[in-house]
Amino acid sequence: MISQALKPYVIGLDLGGTNSVFGIVDSRGDIKATTAIKTQSYSQVSEYVDASIDALQIIIDQVGGIDKIKAMGIGAPNANFYKGTIEYAPNLVWGHECVVPLAEMFSQKLGIPVAITNDANAAAIGEMTYGVARGMKNFIMLTLGTGVGSGIVINGQLVYGCDGFAGELGHVIMRRENGRLCGCGRTGCLEAYCSATGVARTAREFLSTSNEPSLLRDMKPEDITSFDVSVAAGKGDELAKRVYDFTGEMLGEACADFAAFASPEAFVFFGGLTKAGDLIMDPIKKSYDEHVFHTFRGKAQFLISGLDGSSAAVLGASAIGWDIQE
Repeated sequence: MISQALKPYVIGLDLGGTNSVFGIVDSRGDIKATTAIKTQSYSQVSEYVDASIDALQIIIDQVGGIDKIKAMGIGAPNANFYKGTIEYAPNLVWGHECVVPLAEMFSQKLGIPVAITNDANAAAIGEMTYGVARGMKNFIMLTLGTGVGSGIVINGQLVYGCDGFAGELGHVIMRRENGRLCGCGRTGCLEAYCSATGVARTAREFLSTSNEPSLLRDMKPEDITSFDVSVAAGKGDELAKRVYDFTGEMLGEACADFAAFASPEAFVFFGGLTKAGDLIMDPIKKSYDEHVFHTFRGKAQFLISGLDGSSAAVLGASAIGWDIQE
């Protein structure tokens, strides 16, 4: 058996709906080699895995072969950590109508242990291993992208629940009456308001319900993105700033509720919306202080991810690999 000391690397796979990005990572979080394939170019999962192995083999050889690799971690949508599966993922052509035993398939091909979890959980593990949550035992990770994902760490362990799917804080109901329709089919979810798509929707609503001047009026409403809102707000656009006030207020209120069950030492935010900086973070903190139960007031930090955006997902996935027992 190869000594643990001779296995200095793990593989991380960020499996997205468009691209699958692979990285070989050392224990310090340095990505030594990377490659990628198109996730949706394959109609069958067996074809996807074969193409992945072909791409991986090139970078595995670059670091000295498979004997240098301890394990592989995968961050993917609708992933079940307990079962090693992807289950009915709506945005994966080869996985939206079935349960895919992806961890086992990669393990059999590579001959190393493989674990899988959802992308937000992977982000939390990556932050705890390499980022601003390093050394923390209790924190909540919130990923603010196309949707709102979350990873909950309590007593140094990620919370998976009885079925592997715990931690869907993006689908906590924030509006009981006249709530927006969410992609999950319910109404009033946090994700429907505080995701990137939610921010763009808020901007369109504000534009349609007021005559307030705004740089965003120069665009077709359907073309407005959260990035456009950020640019306008950065230029002092009052309507765009109100969009962030509205979004941050709701996020702060949600975090106040989350504190009641987790009592975290920090909330860590990751994703495109965090690029707005204080425009989003200041209203989050203000709202949290206004809504949090007094027992928890003043205890939680509000942090933006310390991981580089372009590599954070790969690092998060790779971090799962270090904990796998061979």
